[in-house]
Amino acid sequence: MRRIARAFAGPVMVVLGINHFVWPRAYASAIPDVLGAQLALVYLSGVAEIAGGMGTMNARTRRAAGWLLIATLVSVYPANVHMAMHPELYPGIPGGTVTLVARLPLQVLFVYWVWLAALEGERSAAGRRPDRTIRG
Repeated sequence: MRRIARAFAGPVMVVLGINHFVWPRAYASAIPDVLGAQLALVYLSGVAEIAGGMGTMNARTRRAAGWLLIATLVSVYPANVHMAMHPELYPGIPGGTVTLVARLPLQVLFVYWVWLAALEGERSAAGRRPDRTIRG
């Protein structure tokens, strides 16, 4: 299961991050006005998704990239809640309210997917036991 998660998490996150630059206004419309700087936040989250996705594809950066992606997914969750609470603002979403509400638990599963791909079974360098192999 972890191998499948690793195979897809990085490329999918890179594509999702690129989408922030292809359709920035669509993403910006999901950000509550109270936060302001919608386009800047869209670009920032896009960069984080691209960097995190690329990072999960390299064993040396996978752990840090996983934490970056989880932090990004958690930080964009309020935008998903905003969309679910105001479906009238998003008439172009196929499935309307049902889709917008269904995305909320899916975001939690997405966090789990990233954890499985990048963090499950990984330990920090500080947490690893030293190699006690006797070499002669």
